[in-house]
Amino acid sequence: MSAKPNWPKIIFIAGIVGILIGILDPMEGSLVIAPGSVLLALGAFLIHDRYKNIFLASSILIIIGVFALFYLSSLGGFGGTSSLSWWWGVTILPYPIGWLLAVVFLIIRMVKKGSVQQSG
Repeated sequence: MSAKPNWPKIIFIAGIVGILIGILDPMEGSLVIAPGSVLLALGAFLIHDRYKNIFLASSILIIIGVFALFYLSSLGGFGGTSSLSWWWGVTILPYPIGWLLAVVFLIIRMVKKGSVQQSG
């Protein structure tokens, strides 16, 4: 008898892989990080993870920042010879903040899960 795949856990792990692989090239990797963060938030919701709201918030931040990144890129960038000042770069900040938030809470989750298994 074959075991049924645990889809929520597979979705969660696919999200982790997406946000970690995409960081190799943050500009083009954002096309992997954004869906990866959505999968991470969806998987956390489906497995009833205690950090599901934080993963959702990080996913929203990443999507907003990636949208700003591509929008500013379509306008020719900012600073330098562009017509937009360097301050427009602030609109991209939700992307790295959301990514960092997701990674930090994945590490916290891993450490807490490891300490619970060792004590139990």
